[in-house]
Amino acid sequence: MRTLKLQVQATVDGFMAGPNGEMDWLTFAWSEDVGQYVTDLTEPVDTILLGRKLAQGFIPHWAANPEIPGADKINSTPKVVFTKTIDSSPWEKTQLANGDLATEVNALKNQPGGDMIVYGGGAFVASLIKAGLIDELHLFVNPAAIGNGMAIFGGLDAKQNLTLRHAKAFDCGIVVLCYEPKRV
Repeated sequence: MRTLKLQVQATVDGFMAGPNGEMDWLTFAWSEDVGQYVTDLTEPVDTILLGRKLAQGFIPHWAANPEIPGADKINSTPKVVFTKTIDSSPWEKTQLANGDLATEVNALKNQPGGDMIVYGGGAFVASLIKAGLIDELHLFVNPAAIGNGMAIFGGLDAKQNLTLRHAKAFDCGIVVLCYEPKRV
């Protein structure tokens, strides 16, 4: 079975974005060591999962900025966009998933291939976490607290226990915490 990884930027108080989607708390520029971690994390990935809202900005952004480090990997990797509102993909190398989230993700996990990775979209990520579909959570904790906003674990209706696989501090001040869900 394929592994589904979450790569998400977060504040120390657990938010992916501010109340209105603000991302001005992100640490830039990344140090070389965090860039290498992301390269290693995404090397075995052959599918990117996105929610529709994020996809509408994410896919065009990377396509328009091929000079950004990592853009080639993102642009060349097939994507699956989860949506209930669009019927055909306006993007290259992208298919749509319109069915039940767990059914669609489990079908992808059972296909042959490499790892899959999901990038933000607060409601989409929260739905994946709530459904127990993510196998590895790579939380890139930035040295900032914002008090409120779009929570990574928003919408949970029960406690989810996690096991720490590793933690690493980077030169730029970001710390990655890698967890996996405790499976019962």
